[in-house]
Amino acid sequence: MLTVKNQHPLKLCILSSSFVLYVFNQEPYTVSKGTGLEGFCIDLLSEVAKKVGFKYRVQLVKDGSYGRQDDNGNWNGMIGEVVRGEADLAIAPLTLTAAREKAVGMTTPFMQTGISILLRKDISEGSGLFDFLNPFSAETWVGILIAYLGTALSIFVVARISPFEWMHPQTEQNKFSLLHSLWYTAGALTLQGAGPHPKSLSGRVICCSWWLFTIVLLACYFSNLSSSKSPESAQFTVKGFEDLANQDTIEYGCLAGSSTLSFFKNSNNPVYRRIYEHMERTKSFVSSMDEGVRRAKEGNFAFIGESVSLDLAVARHCELVRAHEVVGMRGYSIAAAFGSPLIKNLSVAILQLSEAGELAYLRSKWWASSCIADKTKFSAAQLHSLKGMFLVLSLGLGLGALLAVLELSSKSRKCAAEQKKSCCTVLTEELSLRLRNINASRPRENVDKDKEKA
Repeated sequence: MLTVKNQHPLKLCILSSSFVLYVFNQEPYTVSKGTGLEGFCIDLLSEVAKKVGFKYRVQLVKDGSYGRQDDNGNWNGMIGEVVRGEADLAIAPLTLTAAREKAVGMTTPFMQTGISILLRKDISEGSGLFDFLNPFSAETWVGILIAYLGTALSIFVVARISPFEWMHPQTEQNKFSLLHSLWYTAGALTLQGAGPHPKSLSGRVICCSWWLFTIVLLACYFSNLSSSKSPESAQFTVKGFEDLANQDTIEYGCLAGSSTLSFFKNSNNPVYRRIYEHMERTKSFVSSMDEGVRRAKEGNFAFIGESVSLDLAVARHCELVRAHEVVGMRGYSIAAAFGSPLIKNLSVAILQLSEAGELAYLRSKWWASSCIADKTKFSAAQLHSLKGMFLVLSLGLGLGALLAVLELSSKSRKCAAEQKKSCCTVLTEELSLRLRNINASRPRENVDKDKEKA
């Protein structure tokens, strides 16, 4: 009968004799469920046993420790159980290290891991110089620029074509020069306004289309800007171990007596040495994985641990995030007695499971994220998501241009009747006069003065 005390990290051993061991729970490798056990290691053990062909009885390790060597050379925890012959096999997130390899036999790793950093998401970095561009993607900004230039050019052209905007091209100055059209469009984009406003129906249709486009655009921009600054999408200050070592605002630590601590202690890398010396000086170690996760959730603390375990914490606690940098790659292995003939067979079985995709399946099964917040994570607005307002603007510009031509055609018919010319001839002359060059927008008397000076 299996007896379990408390709800803390759980490590398993396969024993040749029957007795009860008391340990802590560690999700998702081994979890107590009713009178039985389940988890990644239980599923892995079942698959390996089928391939190798052995029967087993699961017991729990006595002291709830993976295995650490004391000053006298004695091992505790799971490694100690195997060394003393109390357990035939030990299966857990047991890191393959040189010291353990000397004491017991270790199989081919069934999972790769490394050392990384766990932080809370709202430990955010300083704002970037161009963070104000984040609400829209690059394609969207290009589309907005094209829409702006297209609208300004449409206002400029329509203001020259429409007789209601420019009644006498030979004697009047057109108020909507190209520069003024650009200025007018920019003023509307920033909700500031810039006069004079168009008087013709065609010009007003274009302006109204641009105003509507501007209102929707600004609403999307400020909504996305607010979302991009929320804690759910905040990035963290510490991107790697060098950033961690170079700051003194965020406290950091790792699991006491772990292989992670040994990595920093034995490293010759000056950055890693500084991290170890800081942890040793401040005694910022944690006694369990749960304590490290809890302190990281409380904020202002970075928990250094194995990336696989940190990924699980991120999947279970949506306010946490893991740094991208991973160092000290190593693997999790099954331990057996030194020189045991089981090692070879177990290693082959693990390789077969890996090649068949079974290990990847088990990883996805037990590391599935429960975070709903990840599904609503901020992303820059793409061009296709705003295509509706671009379409409305395009229709407005097209309608304005059509109305301007109709307005000029109406005037041309009247002039054709008075001058006894064909309407097409008068319309062609009007268009040529209004569009041939920029000098047509200057008053006639100014042109005459220029000729006299010449």
